[in-house]
Amino acid sequence: MTSRSAIRFWFRGELQVIEDFQPTETVLDFLRLRQSACGTKEGCAEGDCGACTVAVVRPVGEELRIEAVNACIQFLGTLDGSVLFTVEDLKMEGDELHPVQAAMVKHHGSQCGFCTPGIVMSLFAQTHQNRPADRAELEDCLAGNLCRCTGYKPILDAGIDATAVATDTAEIYRETISEIHDEGELLAGDEGRFFAAPTCKSSLLKLVAEHPDATLFSGATDVGLWHTKLFRKLPKLIYLGRVKELLAIDESAHELRLGGAVSYERARGAFGALDSDIEELIRRLGSTQVRNAGTIGGNIANGSPIGDTPPILIALGASITLESIRGARTLPLEDFFIEYGKQDRAADEVLTEIIVPKLSHSQRFRCFKLAKRYDQDISSVMTGFCFTIEEGKIVESKLAFGGMAGTPKRATNTEAALRGKTLEEACSLVENLSSDFVPMDDHRASADYRMISAQNLLKKALIELSEEEKVATRLKPREAIHA
Repeated sequence: MTSRSAIRFWFRGELQVIEDFQPTETVLDFLRLRQSACGTKEGCAEGDCGACTVAVVRPVGEELRIEAVNACIQFLGTLDGSVLFTVEDLKMEGDELHPVQAAMVKHHGSQCGFCTPGIVMSLFAQTHQNRPADRAELEDCLAGNLCRCTGYKPILDAGIDATAVATDTAEIYRETISEIHDEGELLAGDEGRFFAAPTCKSSLLKLVAEHPDATLFSGATDVGLWHTKLFRKLPKLIYLGRVKELLAIDESAHELRLGGAVSYERARGAFGALDSDIEELIRRLGSTQVRNAGTIGGNIANGSPIGDTPPILIALGASITLESIRGARTLPLEDFFIEYGKQDRAADEVLTEIIVPKLSHSQRFRCFKLAKRYDQDISSVMTGFCFTIEEGKIVESKLAFGGMAGTPKRATNTEAALRGKTLEEACSLVENLSSDFVPMDDHRASADYRMISAQNLLKKALIELSEEEKVATRLKPREAIHA
């Protein structure tokens, strides 16, 4: 496929063609410094406060998605092939306000106003669900928009009104977006400094082989902060969010396969079909803006010892595929993490797929996230537990933890201790975790707190599952019990 050197996206009814830009220029800087579009505010510059929220329309396969994202950590090049909306773009004909804006005025949903543009844009994206939102959905929608003046009641009341009006802005731009996507891959810059957005896996692997020192990213919910907070130099950026193979979700009778650039939000429903605990965990993982941008593959590849999804995936027995122009290899996810800051990935390899086995009829799963805040916070302890139970006894268990070591790690000693025990008997063995871990001690939690919490969470899982087994036994038909 041919390449081009300019970003192409739609903004305010016009096609923007931008060739002169730095790889790390953010969407927020484009708006405020280039366009003087200062309605979009700069607050935290790390994707937490939501004051910079904008809406982006982009294709994922045959689907057009309109999503709220944080402009402060989104690099400008990620807009290639999309449509950008800001708070100034919502005005209707004449002086008529958009239904979201009108509802905010009606319910007195704004005081100081600094956070209001981001709140309006989050609600604007929510209106495109084409169904009225209830209060719980709106609280989730606005979890990434901080307001310390108004209080959320009038804002939620405005959301109830606004989401009752169905809109379909995305479909208007389907043909326009298709035209941009048919005009080749983006490669802007030179050999020493560039922003690239390949659209197929073969182009991606060739580019990574030529530039193994480049930074690979998709949602920029982590890499964006390397620029805005750590001030790292990132001269070569390769964006994975347009590689069609990395956006695929495939499901069979026995497993779920996720491309390496599948976002949390897109993966949420697929994981929910595996177990409701996982869907709820992903709902608590960051804000709506973060889940729309951040990816499961990125959460794995950055190697954080406190990433939320690796303990879950390890407990489920997940594996990953790493590819380069030299070939592909698949390895158990737990083997990917070697030590703190070190993973089993060569410089020219890309994490292209996550393979997750489905639970069998004899397996029981639980996961728990412990953090200082219930929503949108980094874990102090993250757990994933999978037990294989036959004839009332644990024949196998996978107990995976985050925040307890330099990498996400299984409690293999405790797993061995639980083997052959009933769920009730296993409850007395949770203190064995002290033979598996010497927890980290930092500002999020002390080592003692982490150990006690991990033991309690394991005990909680065992008690819950034990009670469920008792209920299931009582509900079995008599002939099945005595068969």
